[in-house]
Amino acid sequence: MTNMMRMVAVAVLVTALLVSSSALAAAHATRVAADPPENAAVTTSPARVTATFNEELQSGFAAMTVVGPDGNIWSTGQPQVRGATVSIALRPLGPVGPYTVNYRVTSADGHVVAGSWSFRLTVPGTGRPGPPTFPTHPGDGVPLWPFVAATLAVVGGAALWAVRRQFWR
Repeated sequence: MTNMMRMVAVAVLVTALLVSSSALAAAHATRVAADPPENAAVTTSPARVTATFNEELQSGFAAMTVVGPDGNIWSTGQPQVRGATVSIALRPLGPVGPYTVNYRVTSADGHVVAGSWSFRLTVPGTGRPGPPTFPTHPGDGVPLWPFVAATLAVVGGAALWAVRRQFWR
């Protein structure tokens, strides 16, 4: 019965470590609002696009672009971070269709948060685009979850090994 209780204690310890680690990993900033709103239909070009997050952002390393239906960049200048918002100026928009806002910011806890949303221009504008861009979307790179899972498995295995060696001498 003693061995069974030890195994249960180790299982509870490992589970607690895994649950607490995943709760901390999920505590990053999240986008709570966008202007123009996601999937909005606009008839005129907005002067800026803005993303609002649930916590303050670090002012360094922010990136934001707006790519039009023609594959060109319609944003101009550098993104501005003010508290929990990041925004960028737009050129007057041109072709009708979806405009995708891509962003990458650093949350207050130091984690990089990337994402995108789109809005649609319904009336053609007279603006001229910036340079063409290759179609890219934040998050298309290597996913983070396999590395987190492997780290948790290694830490959990090491903890189990250390506890096992201590109890079964």
